[in-house]
Amino acid sequence: MNVNAEKIEAAFCEHAFLSELIKGHVFKDIVTDIRQVGNDLSLKVKFGYPVKSREQKIRDEIVSHLKGLFKLKTVNVLLETNIIAHSIEKGTQLIPGVKNIIAIASGKGGVGKSTTTVNLALSLHLEGAKVGILDGDIYGPSIPALLGVDGKPESPDGKTIVPMIGHGVQTNSIGYLIPKDEAMVWRGPMVTQALEQLLRQTAWNNLDYLFIDLPPGTGDIHLTLAQKVPLTGAVIVTTPQEIALLDARKGIKMFKKVSVPILGIVENMASYACPKCGNVEEIFGSGGGLHTAKKYDTNFLGSLPLNASIREDSDNGVPSVISKSNPGIAKAYGDVSFALARHISALKKSNAGKFPKIVIKNT
Repeated sequence: MNVNAEKIEAAFCEHAFLSELIKGHVFKDIVTDIRQVGNDLSLKVKFGYPVKSREQKIRDEIVSHLKGLFKLKTVNVLLETNIIAHSIEKGTQLIPGVKNIIAIASGKGGVGKSTTTVNLALSLHLEGAKVGILDGDIYGPSIPALLGVDGKPESPDGKTIVPMIGHGVQTNSIGYLIPKDEAMVWRGPMVTQALEQLLRQTAWNNLDYLFIDLPPGTGDIHLTLAQKVPLTGAVIVTTPQEIALLDARKGIKMFKKVSVPILGIVENMASYACPKCGNVEEIFGSGGGLHTAKKYDTNFLGSLPLNASIREDSDNGVPSVISKSNPGIAKAYGDVSFALARHISALKKSNAGKFPKIVIKNT
């Protein structure tokens, strides 16, 4: 049987797992170099997001499905990853060394936003991406403690700051520059200026993704970020509780007003499993995150559990995806980060920094 691109695309679309991999993408941009010699087929699959831990499963699913469907003898699959920049075009100044900037926000404090930020970032790092975290909460920086990183960053040239490294992730925070117990008694303009300096004066090293952990609410920092930073988009973290969802909706509306894409909603503390009897309870309710995502026509990235091990890992400075004290929790964070990276890869490619060539002719 002659196998062409159209037949392979149809084969991917009818397969539950493979269809998710190409969802939102142009098929010919993902599957290329299709060659067939008799009953032997070869093809290349290019991903715009990291798939390190899923490579074998992806390859096995493609080979098994295509061999069975088209009665092929062999199917050789070459997997390739190329993460590119995706950002909204609004004339903001680019951040050197950074491809994609993701704002992690919550309308309300106490929903686990910072813990979620750290674990999502580390999940993508473990998948093979180069990742950074900027602590955007000037009044209450928590990234240093969550990553278990002490000390002050260096500035060899007196102009830029070398990011601190925590579990392989580049990071910067006002928390590295002040004593741990010192309160930041600053007015709004000073706070926004400090955040912008931390963002632009840090020597980020070729990052695929930079996560910015924002303070809760919808204040000056959020507006400054939206107006002056080329954000790829924002992720809203909430719990299923209605009082948290109320503030999450405000966050969604705020980002939409300033034309920042909502990449998706993460529902944290969705369920609690009793460690003794195994009974699962939805302490804060259920389905609120999914319902909100549908209402505002955005992606539901997934649910995360409420578990004592997450708190213990955070207090120890070894986040759950690194400690793997609970493999199920590490997998939950991995699934959410994978969904996020897939949605980002489906966005329009950034043309920021590219200018038309101007030719002057003498007449």
